[in-house]
Formats: sequence, C-alpha cells, structure tokens
Amino acid sequence: MGTSTHQQGTEPPPGLAETLDDGFLSELCAGLFASIPRMDQRRRGEQYVRGLLLAEGRKSIRNIAALLGQASAEQSLHHFVSSSTWEWVPVRQALAAYVQRAVPPLAWVIRPVVTPKAGRHSVGVDRYVVPESGQVVNAQRSMSVWAARDELSVPVGWRLHLSRAWLEDGPRRRKALIPEGWEEETAEECAVETYLDIGLERSAGPVVMHVGKADVARTVGRLRAVGVPFLLRISGAQEFRQAPRGGVPLRVAGPIAGRQLLRAFRDFRRPVAHPGTTCRHVTTLPVHAPPVPAHRRRGVDGAGTLLLLGVSPTGGGRSDDVWLTDMADAPLHRLLRLTRFLDRVEADLATVSEEVGVRDFAGRSFSGWHRHVTLASVAHLVAAVSAREAHRALPQYCS
Repeated sequence: MGTSTHQQGTEPPPGLAETLDDGFLSELCAGLFASIPRMDQRRRGEQYVRGLLLAEGRKSIRNIAALLGQASAEQSLHHFVSSSTWEWVPVRQALAAYVQRAVPPLAWVIRPVVTPKAGRHSVGVDRYVVPESGQVVNAQRSMSVWAARDELSVPVGWRLHLSRAWLEDGPRRRKALIPEGWEEETAEECAVETYLDIGLERSAGPVVMHVGKADVARTVGRLRAVGVPFLLRISGAQEFRQAPRGGVPLRVAGPIAGRQLLRAFRDFRRPVAHPGTTCRHVTTLPVHAPPVPAHRRRGVDGAGTLLLLGVSPTGGGRSDDVWLTDMADAPLHRLLRLTRFLDRVEADLATVSEEVGVRDFAGRSFSGWHRHVTLASVAHLVAAVSAREAHRALPQYCS
C-alpha cells in the first residue's frame, strides 16, 4: 500500500529531559502495564519506556541500560523484551482505550511502515518493491494504526506483514518464534486485521488510509465487511462506474479512471473550508463499489454505492487528489478535515516515533519486535504530550 506524499511540518520534542513529567510517566505506565503479571516486569517496562525517551542516539538495549547505570540492566532488559512471556495485545488495547478517553481521536489512520535492514535474519525481512518508486529494498514491513487528531497522533496498533518465504521456511520461522497458525495475508487483510486487533468498537471513528495503487476493491470490501467507515486516498487510475443520483446527469456509461470521471464533472466543483484549513475545491460523485473478483470474495463485501472525491491539492499545480468513502452523508468540511490526518501521522512518525526509536529494535524474534514497538508507542504518547505540555490537562489513568 502507498503512503502519503504530503508533509506537514512538525518539530521533534524539544528538551524532553526538561519537560518530561516523571509522575505522569509512572502513573501512565502503571495503568497501561496492569495486565503484566509480575511487578519486576512492570518496573522493567517503565525503565524501557524511560530509556526510549531519554537515551542518546540509537535506542538500543545497550544504550538504554547505560542510561539506567545498572550493570545487570542490559541482560534483564533484553530478556524482558525478547524472551519474556508478557502479552503485548492487552497493553496496546489499554493504550488505545486511554488515548480514546484522554485525547479522543477524530480518525484511525492505518499506515504501512517500511524499516530497511542490512541483513536477512530479523523477523519478516525480505526483498520488497516500493510501489511509489519501484525501488527494491531489503526491509521489514508492518502495518500500524494511529489515533489521530489535529494536534497529535499516537500509534496504538502494529502487525508484521510476513511473506510466504518466511512462513514456509520451517527452521527460520521457528527460530524467529513466529506463532503456529500464522498464515500469509494480503496487504489489505493485514491492514484491517491491525485495526481489529486493537478491539475498538465499530463506532470508534472512521479509518483513513492511503491505498494508492494497491487493491482498492479488496480494501473497500474488507472494511465494509467489518462495518468500519472509511476514507481512502487512492490512485486516480482506479476505474469506476458512475452511480445514479438525483440531479446529476449520467455522463459516462462505462468504467473509467476516477480522475477522468471527476474531470467530466468539474462544473460540479465547489469551495470547501474548515476552520484553520486552506480553502480547497472539491468534486463529489457517487460511484459503484469496484467489483471484487469471484476468487477473492471470501470475507469481503463488494456491493453498494460509494462517494468519489476530487480534492484540489494545497498550493495547486497538480491534479486533484482522489479519495473514496462510504460516508456519503458526512459534511464535506468534515471529510476535508479527515484528509489531513495522513500528513499528521507522516510527520509524527518521522519525528516523534523516530525520536523514541520505533525502528531501532535489533533483535530477531517476532515477540521481541512486537514488545518493542508496543513500548515505543507508549513512549511516543509520553513524548507527544510532554512536548505540548498537554499532560497537565489529561485525566489520571484510572479516572
């Protein structure tokens, strides 16, 4: 799946060592780690998060242990992340529940994350073609889910996208501790399962995702099948059939690229603005959901009518961005606001998450990777709210 190419300027957290509220960090960790059975494990969790926030340079276990200044810390932290038995899913669900209460998201952004790797032994690493550039990279691929609002976004869910080569290689699979029964997934299945893993209610808010040139029909079908409203940025080359709507003439009979279809209705464009945003011109058109081939319909809802949007890019000079949604009755200014969250997440991944070392895990196990990105997500939340002094207004964990 593609990623957003727009960037929204965001500075990394300044002077985190000075702004970090120890009381907030300790209270938050106590609440989020309540599912971890042992007290010493919960203590290690807080130490690891603190190290991700404050250690200099790469957030390796060695550097985190050096920050703690304890001779035995490196071995115990390594065991806590890579070889322990605590479950990461309850921690992520607690994180998502806290974020929902403390800084209620307006959308859940699903975003692929590609982590280049030098070797081939880290779990999931494979040769991968980047769709936007066509470049082949040696990388680890994962999906992430972010709780997003205008002023910040926080990652709350992760899922490794494992290739067939990994899943069919018994010795390598066992060495990486990939769970039995883990099966190959398409990018679309991986994206939706990452969202479902968090355990959110269907009313939690819409999903926003950059699909690009990936399988739009299957992505739409999977999201509709689980009842999650969505707004997808798609390739303008994706073909659609115009659906009937009162007052809109049927100008194109057959399937045609979405960008061309929107261009045929350019006289229906209208200016739309939301407080704090640049006025954009938006064209909307009802279309039939793209058909899903019969052999790929398992667990997919491919019927119905959707809304195609052409949104003028900020600054002009390019063709309209093309979006697809099932929220046909939503006010246009709300949909326009939701389109900005791809940029919000892009910026926060590049600054806040990179600062707390979300890509810095050097271990090789499936469980170790999941525990690291879970703890890095907690560190991201602390860094984001500390940088904005928002923690002073957040509720206590147990309130």
